[in-house]
Amino acid sequence: MQIALPKPGGSPGDASARLAHRASGVFPGGITRNTVDRDPDLYYIGWGKGAHLHDVDGRRLLDLNNNFTTLIHGHAFEPVIDAVTKVLRDGTCFSNPTPHEIALAELLCERIPSVEHVRFVNTGTEAVMFAIKAARAITGRPAVAKIEGAYHGAYDWAEVGQVGTPSTWGAPDAPLPVPSYYGQPASVFEDVVLLRFNDVDTAVSRIKQHAGRLSCILIDPVPSRAGLIAPDPAFLAAIATVARQHGILVIADEVLNLRQSYRGASDRFSLKPDLTTMGKIIGGGFPIGAIGGSRNAMAVFGSSHLSQGGTFSANPISMVAGLAAMKEMTREQFGRLERLGDDLRARLRHSIDTSGAPFSVTGSASLFRIHPIPNPPREYREAYLDAREDRIMTQLDHHMKANGVLMPKGAASSLSTAMNDDDISHVAQTFEAFLERQEF
Repeated sequence: MQIALPKPGGSPGDASARLAHRASGVFPGGITRNTVDRDPDLYYIGWGKGAHLHDVDGRRLLDLNNNFTTLIHGHAFEPVIDAVTKVLRDGTCFSNPTPHEIALAELLCERIPSVEHVRFVNTGTEAVMFAIKAARAITGRPAVAKIEGAYHGAYDWAEVGQVGTPSTWGAPDAPLPVPSYYGQPASVFEDVVLLRFNDVDTAVSRIKQHAGRLSCILIDPVPSRAGLIAPDPAFLAAIATVARQHGILVIADEVLNLRQSYRGASDRFSLKPDLTTMGKIIGGGFPIGAIGGSRNAMAVFGSSHLSQGGTFSANPISMVAGLAAMKEMTREQFGRLERLGDDLRARLRHSIDTSGAPFSVTGSASLFRIHPIPNPPREYREAYLDAREDRIMTQLDHHMKANGVLMPKGAASSLSTAMNDDDISHVAQTFEAFLERQEF
């Protein structure tokens, strides 16, 4: 596989440098979202096709980011292009509903066991926000329990505790509500209870302690930024049991992890949530979010207790793009992606075992994450990188990009249906070469 690299070390060329200079005049920090890759430099994408990106300087990169796991079919997926092209001339957004939203909702209700009714919004952040608001409206309670280190978007109560260091996160049995940004209101912390993932006894104890104030337990079944960690079945069962005992709703955040299976992550890991938040893959590459759940729980959206709107919610472009993308994600496609994921994770682990390097791999289905520690983490504190480990991951990131692979640092890498066995070999061989050249 030949990869064009105009500059060694993965550095961008003159075209990206010129664009970065222009951007610095109109964007704070020169960017308009902080999650873009700027290491070692900012570079701009010209176009994408299938499993690959092409930047404005001529580099071709195998895309394991897929816009943070959104593009399950890769770039410029023809069924989505066809569906969107047909509907564009009919209008892009209306204040009234369209038939397209019903079709996508029917697909989700048919597939996801815990989803009987759906409400569409514009982003995963909105989906989580309205799910929490729904839980409050149903229970009359203000507080939220969530997993330490887990990412759930940019709603204040969902952000608490998504970052933390050994000096700030507190005792193991009493995690502290670390703010996610300077100036975050201290009053928010009073209504957030942090739990450590896979710590059954402490989680149950803390939920019981605050049960009278808790509206919901917000849980990503496989928290990505907290390490892409597999759930302990006993942990999920204990969370569900104590929630039922105290009338607390369980919200499964599957904005990212709906791609775990044809029926989603909760079904795969035997969690039965009251509400489920969705996004990313259900939009076919367009902005989208959704809240789903039982008829009983979702009835709050049709009542006077909770108002939920959104100028672009259920816009026809996102609806038809999402329907086209999800129709193509058949059981067979999910199975094929999982086989590719299993093969890649096995090859990465084989290289680690052969080299004796202090690395481990987490993930399942079409997701994986590499850690610069010898044992796979079981919760956020074990996945946290110290300065030396962070440097190692930066070196790995630079090596992969220099050899034509875009792999997000500190987040889940994802496969797409556009990938094949050669792409898997490219990733595995590039990682193996990195291990061979390093001294640990």
